[in-house]
Amino acid sequence: EWFGLEGLAKILHVTAQICASGVNPRIRHEGVLMTMYDGRNNLTQMVEEDVRSFFGNKVYQTVIPRNVRVSEAPSHGKPVLLYDFKCSGSQAYISLAGEVLKREKELIAC
Repeated sequence: EWFGLEGLAKILHVTAQICASGVNPRIRHEGVLMTMYDGRNNLTQMVEEDVRSFFGNKVYQTVIPRNVRVSEAPSHGKPVLLYDFKCSGSQAYISLAGEVLKREKELIAC
């Protein structure tokens, strides 16, 4: 959603300030994750297109869908993988973990 884009812009700004200040000149972003994703929503699709066109391959292919089970899990004191392993949100997070590990292996190989 648009507020998510504003938050992303602020994170990028703060990261640039940290880098420029010398506090951590090697700080970098590993990737951008689309969350609360609802592909039926035109706004979601527009935001995704904008983010993917700007960040390119930094955007993870995995998206985390808007999912009630993901929202319910914290109120039961559990991570979603323990609350409902088979829900679409859990499966998306498992997919993301695989994608993150694959990227890390590629970085190490370079």
